[in-house]
Amino acid sequence: MRFEATLEWQRNGQVFLDQRYSRAHTWSFDGGLTVPASSSPLSVPPPMSEAANLDPEEALVAATSSCHMLFFLSIAAQRGHTVDSYVDRAVGVLGKNADGKMAMTRIALRPEISFAGTTWPGAEELAAIHHAAHDKCYIANSLKAEVVVEAPPPR
Repeated sequence: MRFEATLEWQRNGQVFLDQRYSRAHTWSFDGGLTVPASSSPLSVPPPMSEAANLDPEEALVAATSSCHMLFFLSIAAQRGHTVDSYVDRAVGVLGKNADGKMAMTRIALRPEISFAGTTWPGAEELAAIHHAAHDKCYIANSLKAEVVVEAPPPR
């Protein structure tokens, strides 16, 4: 399987060598979606960064959360549990890794999950579903960063 994305940035006549050029760019995907992207304003201050645009660090956290959720939903369904909603306020931590390089060192997934029906998973089964989802998640399996699930009990 291959997955492709097109990244596009243009200097648009800005001075470049002084490092004060815009980091705004776009990500385009095969389904036709184009996402405005930029460096994080935490890394490069505005106006060189566009705070409203998606930055790579946010995208990595979102991709990890999304991958985990998609496997969680599938496994929950296989086990007979109907999920009504899944909201994850995931947090990524950028810091120095063991080699002293800046890296995403931890991603905490904090899903709040609502179930319907009468067959809600207990705490042990919920943890098992999260464990299985984490084990199958392609994104988490691709990262060196610690990925943890800090999920409250279902509502």
